[in-house]
Amino acid sequence: MLFTPWTILILAAFGLSVWASFRVKGTFNKFSDVPVESGLTGYDVARRILDDNGLYDVPVEAVRGALTDHYDPVARVVRLSEPVYYERSISAVSVAAHEVGHAIQHKVHYPMLVARHKIFPIVNFSSGIAPFLLLGGFFFKISGLILIGILLFSAAVAFQLITLPVEFNASSRARDLMISSGFIRNHEEKGVSKVLGAAALTYVAAALISVLQLLEYIWIFNRSDD
Repeated sequence: MLFTPWTILILAAFGLSVWASFRVKGTFNKFSDVPVESGLTGYDVARRILDDNGLYDVPVEAVRGALTDHYDPVARVVRLSEPVYYERSISAVSVAAHEVGHAIQHKVHYPMLVARHKIFPIVNFSSGIAPFLLLGGFFFKISGLILIGILLFSAAVAFQLITLPVEFNASSRARDLMISSGFIRNHEEKGVSKVLGAAALTYVAAALISVLQLLEYIWIFNRSDD
């Protein structure tokens, strides 16, 4: 049975994901036009926070693209998209500080980040093979394949769920560090919160879709055993 009650929920979650993506871009663009009174660029904020936390050896690099910002835990480098790296806006400093938040998590061995790093190799393997096992199991009605597919897909779901506290914690660190360091003024905190909050929605939507898909697979599997 291709259409299930879960399908409507998954489509709704997918709609949330699309809306969240548009909101991230809209919020980022809106506050890209709002300069920070400190006059600092995204690079300036990233470099200063890293140095203040003893991460002198972690470089900050500019990369092409929009919203391609990330922290690479293997190379131990903060990579900022060119608009974030060079601009002196609420959006730029918010995103830069968020990515540095991940670098600080790495330094202090934040438990959820450590867990995400440990589970990543498993997820990298399972996310590639799980869809084929599930498809084959449902098509040929082989419950064993479906069960294995569900177990492997569960690892991907766990990764999505673990990502949530990692991202929220990085945003919380970013906001607190910018305030304590004086990089933003009191009246700028609301804009920073909006930028960071919009980005968090994308992770929430992704996790919700994964959880609903897993529940749908389990529901179908249980019905096949009836």
